[in-house]
Amino acid sequence: MPPKKTRTSRAGRLAQLGGLAAGQAAKHAGTRAANAFRSEEKAAEAIEARNLELAERLVAVLGTMRGAAQKLGQTLSMLDGGLIPPSHREEFQAKLAQLQDNAPKVPWAKMRKQIERDLGERLGSAFQEFDETPVAAASIGQVYRAVLHDGRQVAVKVQYPGIDTAVRADLKNLSLFMKVYGRTVHEGLDVQQLASELEARVLEELDYELEANNTRMVASAYNGHPFIRIPRVIRELSGERVLTTEWVDGKPLSSVYDADLATRNRVSEILFRFYSGTPYRLHMYSGDPHPGNSLVLADGTLAFLDFGLFKRVTAEDAEAELAGLRAGFERDAEAVLRIGHERGFVPDFEGTDAEELLRHTVTAGWWYFTDEEVEITSRRVNAVAARFADPRRPEYRFALKQNLPAEHAFRTRAEAQLSAVIGQLSPRINLHRVAREWVYGDPPATELGRLQLEWDREVGNVHTV
Repeated sequence: MPPKKTRTSRAGRLAQLGGLAAGQAAKHAGTRAANAFRSEEKAAEAIEARNLELAERLVAVLGTMRGAAQKLGQTLSMLDGGLIPPSHREEFQAKLAQLQDNAPKVPWAKMRKQIERDLGERLGSAFQEFDETPVAAASIGQVYRAVLHDGRQVAVKVQYPGIDTAVRADLKNLSLFMKVYGRTVHEGLDVQQLASELEARVLEELDYELEANNTRMVASAYNGHPFIRIPRVIRELSGERVLTTEWVDGKPLSSVYDADLATRNRVSEILFRFYSGTPYRLHMYSGDPHPGNSLVLADGTLAFLDFGLFKRVTAEDAEAELAGLRAGFERDAEAVLRIGHERGFVPDFEGTDAEELLRHTVTAGWWYFTDEEVEITSRRVNAVAARFADPRRPEYRFALKQNLPAEHAFRTRAEAQLSAVIGQLSPRINLHRVAREWVYGDPPATELGRLQLEWDREVGNVHTV
């Protein structure tokens, strides 16, 4: 009887998702029809209101779930971030934070069995102390604080018992919702690609052994770095469903939102160097620049966490991307078109206006494509994102004609998310000069850049792509 109840419950939740998508389809059609008789300002307000309602209902429906359904909400929220009106952004972020961080707690007795089963030993044998109250909870597990027998403090991430089975079952059923959502609400969304990406993302996050390997790789690459810290994995206390790492004492990024400009600039530059520079410097990158994956330490350095979503970059892809960046930086429209076509972004080479392509490319990368100090705020980030998501805008119509290959979709969305994270810090900074270090090999223009160069020389790093 219990198994049947579980299946019914899951079916009921999926029915809620289907009803949500269908309801939004009707409202979407109504909004489009009504907009034909509205002023541009009133039409924009109507679109904002509809998208805000969609976001709020997604949070409400998905917030009661775990696993794949909740991860779907997180992914769609990231994609729709630019559509949320600035006046409602703070409220929406608070609701999203609840979705991401306030997952239902699993009783300690069950979690303890999960730990002991995965490690193959009693809790007291593995740890000197173990706080049974989780310090954080996410969609597929909880994080605990513990002390090893040698006195080291550690973070222990533990998967919910049975979550892998539930997630895999949800992934099979969510494809219907994805199709309805994409077809009726976001006509320009590549639903098949997004569904495949979502499935791969969730399954990777279930693989703690993969995350442990990724974390070790990044920690080794940044060992001894002057302003980037990666917690080390405790290999002997990690397995398929348990991941133990060094404990890092730090504050969330939100703790510096109201700090002085110099502090906000420094934190923003470190985020940019890690998430945008690492793919070209070390041929690897983290695809999840969520603010919860970074901590500000007392000495001003940043610690980066959670490498479940991590990818390698080939030397060929890195060089092609750098060539595209150089063309954009130099405002070489013909080169931007040629490189975009060669990489599969621009399918219609002859029918694409090179100058228009360049203009939209620079618009999308406004926060680091221009060699000047710019103020990066959530309002500006959201405004630019909305231009590419509003069917009435030329940016939207132009983007529909282009293509985003599956292997690049992940990076593109991660960069968009990074701009949103930096926008919350509201820095006034010239990130173009920072990017030129890996785009052109220019000498550093900032103090952090000089520290980076000194460390590179000290450890013998040679960056060629």
